Amino acid sequence: MQTLMQLSAAMFGGLLMTRLAKKLQLPAVTAYLVVGVLLGPFCLGALGIGFRTPEQVESLDLISQMALGFIAFTIGNEFRLEQLKHMGRQAVTVGILQAVCTTALVDIALAALHFAFPQVISLSSAITLGAIAAATAPAATLMVVRQYKAEGPLTKLLLLVVAIDDAVGLVLFAASFGIATALESGAVSLKSVLVEPVLEIVLSLLLGTLAGLVLNWVERYFHSGSKRLCLSISCVLFTVSASMAEFDVAGVHISFSLLLVCMMAGTVFCNICDFSESLMEHIDDWTAPLYVLFFVLSGAELDLRILSDPMVLLIGAVYILSRSLGKYTGAYGSCTLTKCNADITKYLGITLLPQAGVSLGMALTAQQLQDGAVIRNVVLFSVLVYELVGPALTKYALMAAGEIHAEGRTDARRRNKPVVLFHLGHHDHQEMNQ
Repeated sequence: MQTLMQLSAAMFGGLLMTRLAKKLQLPAVTAYLVVGVLLGPFCLGALGIGFRTPEQVESLDLISQMALGFIAFTIGNEFRLEQLKHMGRQAVTVGILQAVCTTALVDIALAALHFAFPQVISLSSAITLGAIAAATAPAATLMVVRQYKAEGPLTKLLLLVVAIDDAVGLVLFAASFGIATALESGAVSLKSVLVEPVLEIVLSLLLGTLAGLVLNWVERYFHSGSKRLCLSISCVLFTVSASMAEFDVAGVHISFSLLLVCMMAGTVFCNICDFSESLMEHIDDWTAPLYVLFFVLSGAELDLRILSDPMVLLIGAVYILSRSLGKYTGAYGSCTLTKCNADITKYLGITLLPQAGVSLGMALTAQQLQDGAVIRNVVLFSVLVYELVGPALTKYALMAAGEIHAEGRTDARRRNKPVVLFHLGHHDHQEMNQ
């Protein structure tokens, strides 16, 4: 009963807050995150309203995993062959260069902080945080794009870059974490630095390919829209569960990236299924409540106690500033190199700022280091800032590029859709205005 009440409060509170967010011209995802923080164990939850303990939030992690699976599957549907022919080279180049540039700048900034104040942060932690900085959260970006029905070259490239960013981030983190471990232990493990991360990416892509092929094959035996929707949902859920598998083979740890697996499944499915677009519209409708819960729970997970630690705030400020500079300059330079248009070059870096799930997963692994707790708290602080500010910045960038319109009495979601005109009577006009 308590769990159902908490989920009900999370969804209802999130929806109510969107009314205020709309008046402030903020994306709905920001409203969900704010409600999550308010209902979390470090705010109203401490008074018995909402989630009373962090453990209660963690017990609902299954919802977050499901939502991430559908988010990744949806982004994978953006990798259609006709788009890849036009933007594939640009997306790969920008995705790699902006991530590497971000890691380099954060490494330099935090290493300088280490040499200036060795007691504040270790060199191994500085290197690890640099790699974590490369990761971009696809969830918040996708939600802003969906809410406002953003459409245009910047939006298309953004979704491709965000997807590629996950694979690049995994490689950078594995290499940096291996170097950090070597600095502390004095031994370099080629297996953990090279073999395991490459296997994770390759096996994730293979598992996703298999899932996409199976989904397309099964869908052919059903013609009802509702049955096809049920099949798609069950396939994505099974793919999410399969991506959680971990085991060892000949001393090598085998694991999968949930985001990469589901993205690849979506990519394969959309390119071989001739009715994938209509099916995705039904999936989007079904997943809307799931996404609301995902972002409210993400807000509830944010630990506000870290704001009382001045060292975390200092390192976090350096991290956020250097990461933001790295994302913007990396995107600007790589877009200039690949001859993207002026709007993409100017605004893409702003849309790459959100950071959440992937970085938190990396921080959890980094807790094995001596200053692992510092890394986790810094990442939590940055996620708190980026998740609350990032969606609004993404909306601003897409509006400035002319790919979404400002909200008025008729919201952007309608305004960006193709409009079919009919003859309307006086009563019909009144209903539309309402």
